[in-house]
Amino acid sequence: MTNQKTYTHPSEPDFRGRIERTVQASSPDWPDAPATAGKPNVVLIVLDDTGFAHLGCYGSTIETPNIDRLAGNGLRFTGFHTTALCSSSRACLLTGRNHHAVGMRAVSNMDTGYPNMRGAVTKSAATMAEVLRDNGVSTFAAGKWHLAPMAECTAAGPFHNWPLQRGFNRYYGFLQGETDQFHPEITHDNHFVDQPKTAAEGYHVSEDIVDKSIGFIRDTVSIVPEKPFFLYLAFGAMHAPHQAPQDYLDKYRGKFDGGWDKAREEWFQRQKEMGLFPDETQLAPRNPGVKPWDELSENERKFAARLQEAFAAMLDHTDAQIGRLVTFLEELGLMENTLFMLVSDNGASQEGGPTGVFDEMKYFNLMAEDVGKAVTRLDDIGGPQSHSNIPWGWAQAGNTPLKWYKQNTHGGGVRDPFIVHWPEGIGRPGELRGQFCHAVDIAPTVYDVMGIEAPDVVAGVPQMPMHGASILDAFKDGKASPARSVQYFEMGGDRGLWLDGWKAVTHHARGTPFEDDKWELYHLDRDFSEYHDLAEKEPERLERMVARWWEEAERHGVLPLDDRGAFDLFRASRRPGMPTSRSRFVYYPPVSHIVSDACPPVFKGWRMVAEIEHDGGDGALIARGSINSGYALFIRQGRLHFDYNCFHDHTAVSASEKLSSGKHEVGALIERQEDGSGKVTLTVDGKNVGETRIPQLLLLISSLGMDLGRSLSPVCDDYAPPFVYPGRIARVIFEMPKARHEAAAGNADRAAVRAAMARQ
Repeated sequence: MTNQKTYTHPSEPDFRGRIERTVQASSPDWPDAPATAGKPNVVLIVLDDTGFAHLGCYGSTIETPNIDRLAGNGLRFTGFHTTALCSSSRACLLTGRNHHAVGMRAVSNMDTGYPNMRGAVTKSAATMAEVLRDNGVSTFAAGKWHLAPMAECTAAGPFHNWPLQRGFNRYYGFLQGETDQFHPEITHDNHFVDQPKTAAEGYHVSEDIVDKSIGFIRDTVSIVPEKPFFLYLAFGAMHAPHQAPQDYLDKYRGKFDGGWDKAREEWFQRQKEMGLFPDETQLAPRNPGVKPWDELSENERKFAARLQEAFAAMLDHTDAQIGRLVTFLEELGLMENTLFMLVSDNGASQEGGPTGVFDEMKYFNLMAEDVGKAVTRLDDIGGPQSHSNIPWGWAQAGNTPLKWYKQNTHGGGVRDPFIVHWPEGIGRPGELRGQFCHAVDIAPTVYDVMGIEAPDVVAGVPQMPMHGASILDAFKDGKASPARSVQYFEMGGDRGLWLDGWKAVTHHARGTPFEDDKWELYHLDRDFSEYHDLAEKEPERLERMVARWWEEAERHGVLPLDDRGAFDLFRASRRPGMPTSRSRFVYYPPVSHIVSDACPPVFKGWRMVAEIEHDGGDGALIARGSINSGYALFIRQGRLHFDYNCFHDHTAVSASEKLSSGKHEVGALIERQEDGSGKVTLTVDGKNVGETRIPQLLLLISSLGMDLGRSLSPVCDDYAPPFVYPGRIARVIFEMPKARHEAAAGNADRAAVRAAMARQ
């Protein structure tokens, strides 16, 4: 008797074939090919802290021939905008939603306890990688991530905000907001790895991430050539530290001795000749705190020029790596049908302060740069021995013709370069596009190119609406209308609103009442540089726009407004359950590298002990930070040593006798004194074997984390990395003191941060 019954399968209840008792009587079915099959590849390159004028094709004299070639055969946008900060702009780029709405008001290092600042992108805003992956696209990320709470970026996880868990098939790069370019903290997929070669062997992280990007693409096109790929390549450049190979540094010697005033004028004229803005555009006045170049001392000029040389060398070197990627794609015949986009995440950085800094962590430690001391080490700038950042004057030059900087909602913070190269999908190459667009418009544009509808549900999670809109029409038509009519801005209390070609904006002084802020009004379609404030001439328009800002703020979850400085925000983000919330830390080496935000908080002093079985060999026991700032407990020539590095000012103490073989407890006690100094006691088996005094304990040690049993980045010149300890380390224990001097120190710190931020 013939069986007439058909069956369903529990994993595919909607199976479109036919299932009967035997395969002979059944009929198969396979899923439809993804709609993206045969669609263009997508490459999105993100530069960090690169101002509107920094690229050669946007007016600078810094050499960027490969980027310029992409622009010459593609499109340059002059109306592209970002959020004024790195994590928040990246959240917009990858989701197509506004940063407050997805939980990334500022940087991912913070969670203030409000939905607008969780330090991670909400699951209700799927990334472009998640959507493209679900539509059959191979997805790769390389370089800077900075979209996960940094306390979660350890080998213990959780991993749900790491690149692989947010849609990328492969990842290679660094999870922090910055890294040492010669000694980076490298993550490969879901685990930490060592850099493939040393700085002495010619390592640089920009070269490394491009190598890995090429490898990811090569694997895919070799095995599944019909499958498009999406590469998200986020360089550490041009975020500090500004570091480049020596030949690039040598190339720019003396190139900026004329100063930032001369450079701004020259770059401004070049921009005019390129037609980047209307002829009537005026160069914005110097930002407050920027001195005329001629009023600087000789040492200040030498120092500032050398810092700019390091910046230029790093940008030139980055351009060369982009050129290597382009050459690879051309050799494989892939460039013609690859949508290649290059953006910056915000304007040039103000975090070097008025003079610039040899070591950028000085800015976050509220320490002024000693220029007289810095000029004695000019040749170290840009190399492994420095973590430099440029002064305000050079930052504003990079933002020519605009005012203010990164972190601000005026043009210098939010108007950035945007280059599109896509031979098969754009109009006439080499043209300019002046339409207003924003980082939130990138993802909808990619979906439009790929023929994808933004999904309503991803991984079972209902999705919030897209806030951006496709700008594909502008790729083809220079006269196309802007895709949207309104966009708000907010960063650290600075606010702004673009509405139909007009912009209302205010620069907020931290710690002052928001109601005291003075709003400015500019007709951007006629006033590119925000030079002519029309607030008094058009009070009614300004009033309407400010009211509209509050409407947009409510709609997108901007509130509450929060103008706290960096130190206050970091303190506000510490809560029970975080890796740094304990007063006692016990590690069982070997353990993976520990990122800065998960390290024991030692600014109040600390005790650390390593329980070892000594075999007579030398090596690092505990190492935190880098050659620029940090501390290390290590054994060298058989003796125990401790070194505290305060921006190349070393405080060292050593045991007088060698360690005998066998089990020992070795460590150091660092006690914070009322004047901010530290008393150091070096111990072996509970006995005092050395004492010294640290003149000043740092609030923030380093952006680089900690290693146990080795030192991947050297803290001092007494050893060479990785300086692996050959003996056994059973345990490492950190203990923090009770809140000694905390109230007085905390109040002073908060006041200092507010004052420092208000001056910028």
